[in-house]
Amino acid sequence: MTILAYDLGAGSGRAIIGRLSDNRIVTQEIHRFSNDPVKVGDRLYWDILRLYHEIQQGLVIAKQERMLPESIGIDSWAVDFGLIGRTGELLANPSHYRDWHTHGVMEQMQNELGTEQIFESTGIQFLGFNTLYQLAAMRRNGSPVLKEAERFLMIPDLLRYFMTGEMINEFTNATTTQMYNSRQQDWDRKLLSHIGIPSSWFGRPVQPGAPAGHLRSSLMVDLGLPAIPVTAVAEHDTASAVVAVPALSDSFAYLSCGTWSLMGTEVSEPVITEQARELNFTNEGGAYGTYRLLKNIMGLWIFQEYKRECERDGHHASYSEWIQHTAGSAPFLSFIDPDDTLFLHAGDMRSRVRQYCRQTGQQLPDTYGAVARCIFESLVLKYRYVLEQTEQLSGKRFDGLHMVGGGIQNRLLCQWTANALGRPVWAGPAEGSAIGNLAVQWIAQGTFSDIREARAVIRDSFPMDIYEPQESEAWEDAYGRFLRLTAIPVQ
Repeated sequence: MTILAYDLGAGSGRAIIGRLSDNRIVTQEIHRFSNDPVKVGDRLYWDILRLYHEIQQGLVIAKQERMLPESIGIDSWAVDFGLIGRTGELLANPSHYRDWHTHGVMEQMQNELGTEQIFESTGIQFLGFNTLYQLAAMRRNGSPVLKEAERFLMIPDLLRYFMTGEMINEFTNATTTQMYNSRQQDWDRKLLSHIGIPSSWFGRPVQPGAPAGHLRSSLMVDLGLPAIPVTAVAEHDTASAVVAVPALSDSFAYLSCGTWSLMGTEVSEPVITEQARELNFTNEGGAYGTYRLLKNIMGLWIFQEYKRECERDGHHASYSEWIQHTAGSAPFLSFIDPDDTLFLHAGDMRSRVRQYCRQTGQQLPDTYGAVARCIFESLVLKYRYVLEQTEQLSGKRFDGLHMVGGGIQNRLLCQWTANALGRPVWAGPAEGSAIGNLAVQWIAQGTFSDIREARAVIRDSFPMDIYEPQESEAWEDAYGRFLRLTAIPVQ
């Protein structure tokens, strides 16, 4: 059976065909495309109609290559959304989560409602770009779109709607909004009322694996396609990536590594405690009755933005050349906290890294490799910090860390992660989100009986690289200096 997964990240998207052969998963990327935000004035938007065009192109290519899928699923990043009016049309381009319009809104709502009340209702990490604060910002700024809106759809919901005409909200992505009450298992009407948003905009979220319609007739005519069914998969890309973690037991720690790094573990119930709130952890919906107790870490964004900045200045180097720059620089000269708000928005990361080091009395990195090494070393040391917090909150001890996602192609990052943790790292698969997307579709069709069988097949289908910790004494010393210099509180 041939099925199709669309996996949309903050920088690129891909269409991946999946097949089963001798009880092994075989994947083939048939279409890859950039996902570039568009800045208009001071505002930053997603080019949603171009993304929909690229999704159609994926179907065209599948047809041309005689790989017409029998099922389709879409996953993407979280928190962002579109609003649909009474005529069924998208009212405005979705804002990008790095847009400045939410500045100060989270703090305002925390003062109005209390941090404890918001977390008690939702169990979600406080991030200034959460959907709750995006909608509150629109209300505060008097957006005329709110007067015309009748339905709220997150990015995969919206693209599915374009494909099928069905407006359906999906569970894993809904939970990321900080507007979903995990205790009541529905949208939090008190929070919505507080920001002046009607609850009628929101459909009760469906679980991963639920049917979500078929290709609409106009698309079938335009592309010459049959009525292919569409499945609501685990549509937050991290939820799909966790489905694809090839763990041998139900108790494991994972790191989904890309533009963002998301580290955590699966739990059967949300961990909504004072300690979880103080540590600013999140409880996002997972597949098949699970929650993802995790923390968002800034991830490779800082380096990606720094690399783009260098290219604009004429320094063009391949990724492998950047790794050589990094590995060849002196170790442990300076550190940053990757999650400092200084690094959230696009801009001059070299200057910001140096600014952070100057403010904390550290040596200023002055070469390409030194800046990159500061970023990567700080990131993996933050991984250790968050893993230890995850153990505190979950009451579990993890023997090692499963890393999935495109970031694992950086072998230096994987080795340094093992070094920083003092534990082995099991890296693979790289296309975790797409593979998890495919797995949910196969489970929905009965090809796999459950997630355990799916993970066993994934484990047998894709190679896993194992990284054992090295230079333990040096990394242990670096971790202590990292905590002191960045003033990150030790729990």
